[in-house]
Amino acid sequence: MPKVTVVNVGYRSTNYWVASAYRIDHAGLGQELKEAGVPLLVTEVQVSAIPLMKTWVKPQDRYVEITLDDNVTISCAESRSVLERIGIRGEIVHTPGHSDDSVSLLLDDGSVFTGDLTHPEGIGVEDATVVAASWRSLRERGATRIYPGHGPVRQMDSVTASHDGQ
Repeated sequence: MPKVTVVNVGYRSTNYWVASAYRIDHAGLGQELKEAGVPLLVTEVQVSAIPLMKTWVKPQDRYVEITLDDNVTISCAESRSVLERIGIRGEIVHTPGHSDDSVSLLLDDGSVFTGDLTHPEGIGVEDATVVAASWRSLRERGATRIYPGHGPVRQMDSVTASHDGQ
């Protein structure tokens, strides 16, 4: 499998990571991609959060509401086989912390796209125990390089054992 190329196509303070295909972190362009013929893959834990997205955007963002009727909904447990069929070696991991519906895309090369999973140094209102458990899960599955939804690219060792409860 060829090396993954990662490009940040975000705007303002939000990162949108494109990795050699339409694999974005945040779903702000989800409906536009669907309208262009790209299937929107969501996990079962994300479905109930989709209608709530419109409450977090500002009018100037020109957010197009994501419809629920034609998404490809899977469980995290089946994500590896689904991703493999489209040429992606990795899995989708449920990583609650900032929100209960947060998931991360962990590629077999150790790259992890964490969406809204809060880095331990940035914990505010989040439950630190839940955040730590999500980071521990990613480390145990082989995550090495973090591509966050917000903030700089980091190495997994920036999430120290003292931060993740080990």
